Amino acid sequence: MITHTAFFGDGPHSFALTDPMIAELERLTGIGIGALYLRLVAAQFHVADLVAIIHLGLIGGGLAPEAAMRLTDTYARNRPMAETFPLALDILDVRWGGAAPQEATA
Repeated sequence: MITHTAFFGDGPHSFALTDPMIAELERLTGIGIGALYLRLVAAQFHVADLVAIIHLGLIGGGLAPEAAMRLTDTYARNRPMAETFPLALDILDVRWGGAAPQEATA
């Protein structure tokens, strides 16, 4: 599974846009995953896009739907887009291109 791990709300969480989560994201946004990715990259997104990506990413990452909703209601809705946009884009980026390469340590 292609997973992104990041601090969100109350601690580190895993986010994964599995195929079923992508299908739900496409249903919710009304566009395909490629168009959604381009919409975010071009900064033409809707606020609801950011919340949906984070919410479904949490579920795909293994969090129960109820817990994912609680976290997104508390930490993604009515928050500055400077907080939610980078996370949503990172979640999509990881699914788009695979896991980020590990930095070499000296």
